[in-house]
Amino acid sequence: MSKELMFETPNTLGLEEDEPPGSGQLSPNYGLGSVAAYQHKSPSCNWPFPISKRSLEFLIKYFPNATVEDWMSWKWQLKNSFTTAEKLKSFLDLSREECEAIDHPKHSLPLRITPYYASLLNGKNSQDPLRRTMIPTINELTTSAGESCDPLNEGHSSPVTNLVHRYPDRVLFLSTGFCSAYCRYCTRSHMVAKDKCHVGVNAWQPAINYIREHPEVRDVLISGGDPLTMSDAHIEYLLAQLRSISHVEMIRIGTKVPVVLPHRITPKLIKILKKFHPLYISIHFTHPDELTPETAEACRRLADAGIPLGSQTVLLKGINDNVDTMKSLFQGLLKIRVRPYYLYQCDPIPGSAHFRTSVEKGLEIIEGLRGWTTGYAIPHFVIDAPGGGGKIPLLPEYYQGRNEEGYVVLKNYEGKTFYYPDFH
Repeated sequence: MSKELMFETPNTLGLEEDEPPGSGQLSPNYGLGSVAAYQHKSPSCNWPFPISKRSLEFLIKYFPNATVEDWMSWKWQLKNSFTTAEKLKSFLDLSREECEAIDHPKHSLPLRITPYYASLLNGKNSQDPLRRTMIPTINELTTSAGESCDPLNEGHSSPVTNLVHRYPDRVLFLSTGFCSAYCRYCTRSHMVAKDKCHVGVNAWQPAINYIREHPEVRDVLISGGDPLTMSDAHIEYLLAQLRSISHVEMIRIGTKVPVVLPHRITPKLIKILKKFHPLYISIHFTHPDELTPETAEACRRLADAGIPLGSQTVLLKGINDNVDTMKSLFQGLLKIRVRPYYLYQCDPIPGSAHFRTSVEKGLEIIEGLRGWTTGYAIPHFVIDAPGGGGKIPLLPEYYQGRNEEGYVVLKNYEGKTFYYPDFH
């Protein structure tokens, strides 16, 4: 890492504001020439990314003037994202509930789906798991008891702009409010996408200064919004600033980009990320349908760069709230070198009641996994306590207390009882 980069100011780097790509034009390379080349695996074409059959069919049908090179460009994906009901109707049979909700003025969380992720959605079935996570419904317009715009009370734990300091030795750095796709159950729906651009590095300086002035901070989690939607220059600048602080021992990035925009994980980005070890990445996975060749390639690149990968999954009613779905997801993640880390109880944001299961359902799923698959495939089930209490882990009742002889009574994954001698 160069000292010049570490101590450059935003202005000298020309990093004043980072505007996500807007509604740009398609590539001038019109026609299906490169699509045909891809289909025939032309040896003269060195394709940077795999493309699944389903995505290729979607490209041909709904973007006939685009090339495979366009499709594999993360900036093209952002420029051509689906952001309106009119665009969605080009490939989805929208239900009445979806139509009523998409353009409703009460919505604060925008609609955005990349063409790649859109290709994974079921166009006919409104109950398709991935579709339900991305397309608004009228259920979002009903606020239920206990729901709050900032359920984790992050604002109360924010000593300076764009920073949350809740735990003793670590902070949350809110680098941007922009995402390449907006999950309808988003914890930070109150702050994401208020503007159509990233906040810019000048807005980061108070948070960077705060970290520099607080030696107890050894761990920084960069989140948002989605940090990996920012430009390479902005990502490198932020990582370099944090790595230049001697007491910051580790940096983490929270993202859904490898799932919804895998083409963003370019060789250039990998080269940047490799400079800043120890660096960890937590990826938001929801359902086994997200385990595609494209996502596998993105995770392979990150893992090959020496970056430990973990998954964070939100428990969602009717989407992934059963043992078989979770087992398929978690075992599939291990195949692409991602360790299941957290299973979250859905946060009570306004309009989220239709997404939330009972807490007992989460415990039932953990119990249905424990012993029936490798421990590496079992995440921590946690509730991020409303009001700012932090993450609280929950476990099924394997410890049953003690019997009269003083033995510890244990229940195993089959429900059988065992006794451990513990007479201290």
